Amino acid sequence: MTGLRLGPLLRYVDWDGGGTATVWIEADRPCTAEVRCEDGAYGTTRTFQISGHHYALITVTGLTPGTATPYEVLLDDRRVWPPEDSPFPPSTIRTPDASSPGTELRVSFGSCRWASPPHGEPDPVGPDALDTLATRISADPDAVRPDVLLLLGDQVYADETSKKTQHWLAQRRDLSEPPGEEVADYQEYTHLYDESWGDPQVRWLLSTVPSSMIFDDHDLVDDWNTSAAWVADMRVKPWWQERVLSGLMSYWVYQHLGNLSPAELATDELYAAIRADPDGTDLLRRFASEADRDPACARWSYRRDFGRTRLLMVDSRAARVLEEQHRAMLDDGEALWVREQALDGRGSYDHLLVGTSLPWLLPPLIHDVESWDSALSRGERGARWARFGEWLRRAADLEHWAAFPDSFEKLAALISEAGSGPEAPATVCVLSGDVHHAYVAEPSWRAGDPDARVLQLTCSPVHNSIPASMRFGFRFGWSRLSRYLGKALARHGRVPDPSVNWRKTGGPWFGNQLMTLTMRGRSAELRLDHARARGETAELVTVHERTLTPGH
Repeated sequence: MTGLRLGPLLRYVDWDGGGTATVWIEADRPCTAEVRCEDGAYGTTRTFQISGHHYALITVTGLTPGTATPYEVLLDDRRVWPPEDSPFPPSTIRTPDASSPGTELRVSFGSCRWASPPHGEPDPVGPDALDTLATRISADPDAVRPDVLLLLGDQVYADETSKKTQHWLAQRRDLSEPPGEEVADYQEYTHLYDESWGDPQVRWLLSTVPSSMIFDDHDLVDDWNTSAAWVADMRVKPWWQERVLSGLMSYWVYQHLGNLSPAELATDELYAAIRADPDGTDLLRRFASEADRDPACARWSYRRDFGRTRLLMVDSRAARVLEEQHRAMLDDGEALWVREQALDGRGSYDHLLVGTSLPWLLPPLIHDVESWDSALSRGERGARWARFGEWLRRAADLEHWAAFPDSFEKLAALISEAGSGPEAPATVCVLSGDVHHAYVAEPSWRAGDPDARVLQLTCSPVHNSIPASMRFGFRFGWSRLSRYLGKALARHGRVPDPSVNWRKTGGPWFGNQLMTLTMRGRSAELRLDHARARGETAELVTVHERTLTPGH
């Protein structure tokens, strides 16, 4: 009897009136997977196989715009979702009526989630924001909820496993041998996703709220693709090749496929080839190997249009150029694609969201340190300083946009161009995570500000922690004294002033949290919610709210 191993995850829901959605599942054997909705909408497909695991991404058609319809998942014509004893309300597919002038879009986002401990066990990092969001929605299914959940990186931690996972790993291999308590292969990655997405509350949440995702470093390893020297050092480790291939393969299966629309899936040659092959493992492994060796051959970035809001989710990890004299966050092809998507059909969208796991605007001191370190590492102050720069880069995780100064400036120029002129959107928001706290920063351009309101919105972690020393460092990084220190370092590295200045206009906030943007026409509002314990339960508490577009 075929069973549902993981999922369902509601991934893509269209906003153009086409009445389509995609639902991802993992079954425990080959089968025909179906989604049946109460209103007659339907989808079916055969599973495909990767490394002994069986998956399906089911395209559902016939959905009615402006409705919410419960759905079931069937495997070989037997219902497996929802479970008979489910304590949660039915999973639904909500399809917006984007043609209605009053249609709102709510986008919740965050990053950095350790899997929650089993029910009843103490949680050393406090309540999980996703668990808490699930509790809120399930208590009142008809209340306001996110239209999409953006997960901005570190959905799983390949290099920081739980005690429970370490015990499971020890049954497979000798943990005294590298990579020790980190995951080693595809099978171990599947266990991470089971642990993270098998959490009952998160499982139900992801079955009923559409999600879009992008990786960050811990999905592979801390500081993934920091520098050319880092990559060279990793490639001589005997366990690294299997880790990176397994990480990219599992990301393609568990996260990337669901980011794509049905139209994009229909033209994806790799997806078609894997579905046509009785076992797609070798095909996907070859793809992952090519993607690791030549990032330009794969595109992990993608675009979603939610009515009159455009999301550009940008790969700021795998698309890097790491040659020291030509460092770039995005290779030429990727940078051109991002530019084309940002400027395509200007005037057809009221809000532009740029999702990038790594913040574009950091506390000024940290920005200046990263820019200074980049200059040292490329030899601006000689070979001895270059060696120091490479050491510091790795020791202090100096690998955000500021560590790629040309890319920082190109993104600033693109944001200014996209946000200027009579067809400018009302807002351009850069959505990021990574740094285990939340803040709002707003830039101003030396050459004149764009017409759109531009904000850096950073929110993490969803469920993690941050040492007290780092809290102090992030707070100090915004101080006036730290700005003088940063400028002194920039002068030492002969680093030119950036084309933008910026200031913090909210935060920093620490804790497990989610940010939500609500867009209605050309208006936009921001809310930050913290997950806080209340006796035996937890709830989301709003700690900050603001209107981003006064006058609209």
